[in-house]
Amino acid sequence: MSQPALPESMTAVEIAKPGGPEVLVPGTRPVPRPGEGEILIAVEAAGVNRPDVLQRKGGYPPPPGASDIPGLEVAGRVAALGPGVERWSVGDSVTALVAGGGYAAYATVHEGSVLPRPANVSLVEAAALPETVLTVWTNVFEDGQLRPGETLLVHGGSSGIGTTLIQLAATLGVKVLATAGSANKCKACEELGAARAINYREEDFVEVVKEETGGKGADVILDMVGGDYVARNIQAAARMGRIVNIAYMSGSKVEVDLLPVMLKRLTLRGSTLRARDLNEKARLTAEVRLHAWPLVEQGRVRPVVDTTFPLKDAARAHERMEGSGHIGKILLTMD
Repeated sequence: MSQPALPESMTAVEIAKPGGPEVLVPGTRPVPRPGEGEILIAVEAAGVNRPDVLQRKGGYPPPPGASDIPGLEVAGRVAALGPGVERWSVGDSVTALVAGGGYAAYATVHEGSVLPRPANVSLVEAAALPETVLTVWTNVFEDGQLRPGETLLVHGGSSGIGTTLIQLAATLGVKVLATAGSANKCKACEELGAARAINYREEDFVEVVKEETGGKGADVILDMVGGDYVARNIQAAARMGRIVNIAYMSGSKVEVDLLPVMLKRLTLRGSTLRARDLNEKARLTAEVRLHAWPLVEQGRVRPVVDTTFPLKDAARAHERMEGSGHIGKILLTMD
């Protein structure tokens, strides 16, 4: 089958050197060509995530073989097919998790990491879904084994991951408690389905969790803060609770008493998603399409978009993220 003609070059955001948001600069790169089992996406929008900030600062290099262009999720239309692609056709509206290269007009991705755009979601909104939904599913529902009727504590409830997890867990019959840093953010968490939002600047989340669970504690805790939250999560966890860390924004080196872990029979886990192999990403994508995607298509879980910026203003998008005033996802859109 003949392939459509593609431009030779494209606009992409490059990291000039490790540093602040100002090191993100628009540049020109060759349009990548899809390899075996890959598709080329003409990007409509790309998600901005905390790992992008870490990469910009020099602390999170792309895995071997991945693009050095930042960006872990995109949405757009299939522009070309690599050899052996069977699941997609040119023109399909899709969204995908990528290992890098999202801040660009075109991006390649293996077909197993691609999801169809839900019919009730725009292409721009769809860019807010892959990284959050896949992260939530693998860490909370697979590793954390969260079940209906249990209590979940999610830190960073107003983040992209938090707003997605609150909706997904509440829809599946879980009592959700969420921490956030302002009254406005707490209100947003409760409007999305949290039974109780905890302003961590004014309340002790350990005490509130105990109050809300009759002293039992949270069955599953998703934490991206780290630091002193590690020990406090152990205090807030129920017997046989599962604590999953996906980031350590306040530090990964902590002093903690592990005796309660033994006495309460807790499980402490940590994981990353970006460096997983293609087979694992394809398996996870298939699970999300089967179990979580129908909830998005039914409108029971929706992307929460805080702000959109043109691709050339990626630096401003990072400033918005680092200011921590956002609720939901920050997106970059193509000019």
